[in-house]
Amino acid sequence: MTFVDAAAAPRRKTGEIKLYGQDAFAGMRKAGKLTAEALDMLVAEVRPGVTTERLDKLAFDFAMDHGAYPAPLMYRGYRRAICTSINHVVCHGIPNDKPLREGDVLNVDVTLIVDGWHGDSSRMYGVGTIPRRAARLVDVTYESLMRGIAAVRPGATTGDIGHAIQVFAEAERCSVVRDFCGHGLGRLFHDEPNILHYGRVGEGVVLRPGMLFTIEPMINLGRPHVKVLGDGWTAVTRDRSLSAQFEHTVGVTDDGVEIFTLSPAGLHRPPLTVD
Repeated sequence: MTFVDAAAAPRRKTGEIKLYGQDAFAGMRKAGKLTAEALDMLVAEVRPGVTTERLDKLAFDFAMDHGAYPAPLMYRGYRRAICTSINHVVCHGIPNDKPLREGDVLNVDVTLIVDGWHGDSSRMYGVGTIPRRAARLVDVTYESLMRGIAAVRPGATTGDIGHAIQVFAEAERCSVVRDFCGHGLGRLFHDEPNILHYGRVGEGVVLRPGMLFTIEPMINLGRPHVKVLGDGWTAVTRDRSLSAQFEHTVGVTDDGVEIFTLSPAGLHRPPLTVD
């Protein structure tokens, strides 16, 4: 894998890892902040009886009102502004008119394009009061994400990130989904490198200042295996066990990592209301 100055690279996926400067980091801060605020806006809206279709409309309207555009909309034919994944849905759940039920756990994944820059983040929501096993999974998933982020620094590797996530999640008797990964982004929605959420220390791509990517572990209470439904998007656990996901967009700095998608209100992390 080779690196290229993003300012000199074509605006398409080339197989090279783009390295961005301070202007790009400023753009990513703006996009990340607005994405986090969109997720914050939904906190008061997630409750029993509300449909994910309504959440999708609220997120779309929020983007339009703030001069942004939802990146998933019409991306590879996807027809919604956000992804909404409930209970055993691992990722890429499609908003619909089915009401949320008390005790559901919901992941909402939002990516907003602001002045050409992509802010990509997801977080878990509890629908009313949730079971303790679901709350435990949410806690483990969030901690897995943060341990992965803590491994990011110049000279570390993508394998260090995956190892930190895998070791913690499996020690908590959960499993890490292998079929999906984090990804580079910036001016593009999906770019190099892939960020696996499992791995070995020292393996993979060596991290350099200026890299931009997401870390977005999907953690299951049961086995890690998933399948994609007939709609071509919705991924579910094969054993129908609960799944959870948290995601942040980050940048590698000269001495560590910057998280672009932290909630200004501190709403990006658990706890959820537990029975």
